[in-house]
Amino acid sequence: MKITKAMTAAALTLCLCACSSREIHVSPDIQLEASVIPYPQQFDLHKGALYLDNSLIVLSKDFEDRTLAVTRDFANQLSECTSSQVEVKTFCCIPCKGASLTIAYDDELPDEAYEIKVDESGATVKSSSHNGVLYALATLRQMLPPAIYSSEASDAEFAIPFCEIQDSPAYSYRGVMLDCARHFFPVENVKRLLDAMAAYKLNRFHWHLTDDQGWRIESKKYPKLTEVGSMRSGTMVGRDWNSDDHIPHGGYYTQEQLREVVDYAWKLGITIVPEIDLPGHMVAALASYPELGCTGGPYEVLKVWGISDQVLCAGKDETYRFLDEVLCEVADIFPGELFHIGGDECPKVEWEKCPHCQAKIAELGLVDKDGVSAEQYLQNYVTHHVQKTLASKGKRIIGWDEITEGELDKGVAVMFWRGWLPVEKTLGKYTADGYDVIMTPTSYFYIDYLQSEDMDSEPVGFQSVLTIDKMYSFDLTKGLSPEQLSHIKGVQANLWAEYVSTWEHAEYMLFPRLFALSCIAWDGDERPDFESFMGEVKSHQFPVLDNWGYNYRNR
Repeated sequence: MKITKAMTAAALTLCLCACSSREIHVSPDIQLEASVIPYPQQFDLHKGALYLDNSLIVLSKDFEDRTLAVTRDFANQLSECTSSQVEVKTFCCIPCKGASLTIAYDDELPDEAYEIKVDESGATVKSSSHNGVLYALATLRQMLPPAIYSSEASDAEFAIPFCEIQDSPAYSYRGVMLDCARHFFPVENVKRLLDAMAAYKLNRFHWHLTDDQGWRIESKKYPKLTEVGSMRSGTMVGRDWNSDDHIPHGGYYTQEQLREVVDYAWKLGITIVPEIDLPGHMVAALASYPELGCTGGPYEVLKVWGISDQVLCAGKDETYRFLDEVLCEVADIFPGELFHIGGDECPKVEWEKCPHCQAKIAELGLVDKDGVSAEQYLQNYVTHHVQKTLASKGKRIIGWDEITEGELDKGVAVMFWRGWLPVEKTLGKYTADGYDVIMTPTSYFYIDYLQSEDMDSEPVGFQSVLTIDKMYSFDLTKGLSPEQLSHIKGVQANLWAEYVSTWEHAEYMLFPRLFALSCIAWDGDERPDFESFMGEVKSHQFPVLDNWGYNYRNR
């Protein structure tokens, strides 16, 4: 289409007419403070403030529909809290006269990066992506009074300071894992976590959907997975391994609900990484389809935590048919590239005795070598099989670091969780072999661990401690070369739910440690000292959580 001068003039007139009824409200003489977590890469505060009540937000048409949606959500929040009318308009000829906030497309900025400038003429955001705009709005929201996180009207002055910000993340993968297999959390709880993740610029949700204690994802081809595998008859009480509360516990997500959550996360710039843990941690599946095991059962969905010797039989053809059909079914629901296959804590006790597994070992010519058993090489074969299956669906597999034992094909990503030192002999091995790595070592990122050395002051849980200062001290660069560091794609905090049975407890375990994760993931090693960080958390982020209605550890 040819653009004429007359058409350009008409478009400009339309833009100015639509916007000219608004006036930008500023106070150049006041000095506001600002608290933003994670810390922007460059943040220059100036004297003066811009008020965002009764304002106009203008968004470039170059952005996606979901970007318009999150911008309108921001405007609606402002409208509710200020009891005023905040409008959103889209134009191709921005900046637009009368706009308090202009969101402009800049294709020279990297993905997820953004720039903000606030002065007498208003606020301008520049970005090249949906996530960049999302994070810019998250930063602006944090510079407003904490009441912005409440749905109720407030008499606070909704002003942001004059400033200049240039910001981008240190790592592309910034994740949180939620275990919904040990205890089931409804969709509304999952969405609440996604909201918090987006607010603090986290972009990967690792969803642990299956384990020995429950299968939480609907399968149309294998309906017994939820008819049987989603429900256990009771749960151990506290840390008493011989106890049973005799209270049935279960629940699962329908495929429709899963797609609903996928869409919700996509709007928030979050990609979901589903996990089907295999070939171990599969007792719930074996209880549903006993023929998939080495012994044929009987099996029962586990009521206790820990590691079971009962695993999928790696010697039966029906096992591979089951894996192919279920994994492809799940892959069709989740559009992200990564698919987590677990691979951890798979005892080989049954495989050593199983005639089917031993026949498969003989067929493949597997033998003990280099200190690795033939049974471990058999697990490598299972990994290789599901890697090919998921590759046919456009997926790349990621697994816990046990998948590297024995032999591993190229193209796999590794989630490093066991231990931390010496780095050169553990993490260094994976990066030297060229595997992309997500860092989630237990001693720094397992947020099911208690938050205080005074264990009696904490809710019942796993008997290890991860204080927020220990988490914040994580140093990713220790012992690694620049080439090895190039394979570190990000970090992730894991909330296992053996002892977390309510969403109130889950929120307590998340906060305030999620703030530390956010800074590590976004800022990398260029972050303020711990005392400054905690000062920001207590002065501003705790009031944010109060207004948002989150439960958290405040001591």
